Amino acid sequence: MNYQLTTEQVKFKQEIENFLRSSLTSELTDKVKRGARVSKAELTEWTRLLNQNGWSAPNWPSEYGGTGWNLFQRHIFESCCREAHAPQLSGFGFNMVGPAIIKYGSERQKREFLPKIQNADLWFCQGYSEPQAGSDLAGVLTTARRVGDEYVVNGSKIWTSGAEDADWIFCLVRTDSEVQKQRGISFLLINMKSPGISVKPLKAFNGKRLWNQVFFEDVRVATSQRLGEENHGWTVAKSLLGDERLMVSRIAENKRIFSNLLEVVNLLERRGQQLPNSFQREISEIELRIAALEITSLRILDQADEGGRVGAEPSMLKLKGSELVQSQDEILIKLIDYLGLPKDGQDSDGEAVGPALFEYIGSSGFHHRGYTIAGGSSEIQHNIIAKQVLGL
Repeated sequence: MNYQLTTEQVKFKQEIENFLRSSLTSELTDKVKRGARVSKAELTEWTRLLNQNGWSAPNWPSEYGGTGWNLFQRHIFESCCREAHAPQLSGFGFNMVGPAIIKYGSERQKREFLPKIQNADLWFCQGYSEPQAGSDLAGVLTTARRVGDEYVVNGSKIWTSGAEDADWIFCLVRTDSEVQKQRGISFLLINMKSPGISVKPLKAFNGKRLWNQVFFEDVRVATSQRLGEENHGWTVAKSLLGDERLMVSRIAENKRIFSNLLEVVNLLERRGQQLPNSFQREISEIELRIAALEITSLRILDQADEGGRVGAEPSMLKLKGSELVQSQDEILIKLIDYLGLPKDGQDSDGEAVGPALFEYIGSSGFHHRGYTIAGGSSEIQHNIIAKQVLGL
């Protein structure tokens, strides 16, 4: 692949940069830069601004309201958004269930859900993990018993990000317990306002609500809300898992954290503080790892766009991207020693990098420790790579 931008691609990049410059508010970009929580209202407003420009679903085909952009255009768009500190859109709708509905959904389901996802009129969360089925999703125990043209769902889902804001949840449920466990699973789209659904917050030790547990007690779901065939939900789930693991390679997030890291380093240099050579080596290594991750991701996405088989590569990207975020957080925590405590909310030279770093570590840094678990634990990714690549 040739990664040099053409004249047309440069113009395309300038168009996106101009839009971002005129559309993003300083309040919103400041939140993203600090790792602070972006509210549902703020994210809805930003999604609708993008949708008005036809850009809210860059990875969807144009016939379903997407941009129809190729690999490089999507990469340019995502890079521009990252550099401008634009908030990341809800991946559950745009990157996971949206493409699954396009691939496996009925025409009615496409008409009902896709436009609403695009305009942030409808928010999805993910119902995969359970207390007894984490990375081994084929072991789900939540049941869906068929009664006429409905399913009666009982069980619970855990580590459900965004359930407190979601309108719908896409769920793996067991519809047949007598067959091989992968074959007895179905994929349901469930309205979160259905009677019998309750949501319990799961808070981190810093008191922030990061996840939820969702309980289903005799929840009735129409069979028309099943995606794909009954007992063949594992096929849909595998497709989503691949999309999720490509998504959680976290390239844009890694670049954003790295820019924050460099900002702190530059502040220390302006103060005349010399960092040890070991720090410089770590930072250089991080920069190289991000570049390698990005190039590898582009190659894999290009391969997928051309119809090539994608096997264990998403697991590798997920593994490396998650570990890289955590490596950067560890360096940022070390840098706190050199920054010292802020005085009156500012650093000694009047800059607010120090307080912003403390806020980042408190709001995002602890959350990032879960990245090597969410989306499939690192141990599971190693097993997939060992099996599909090494033949072990």
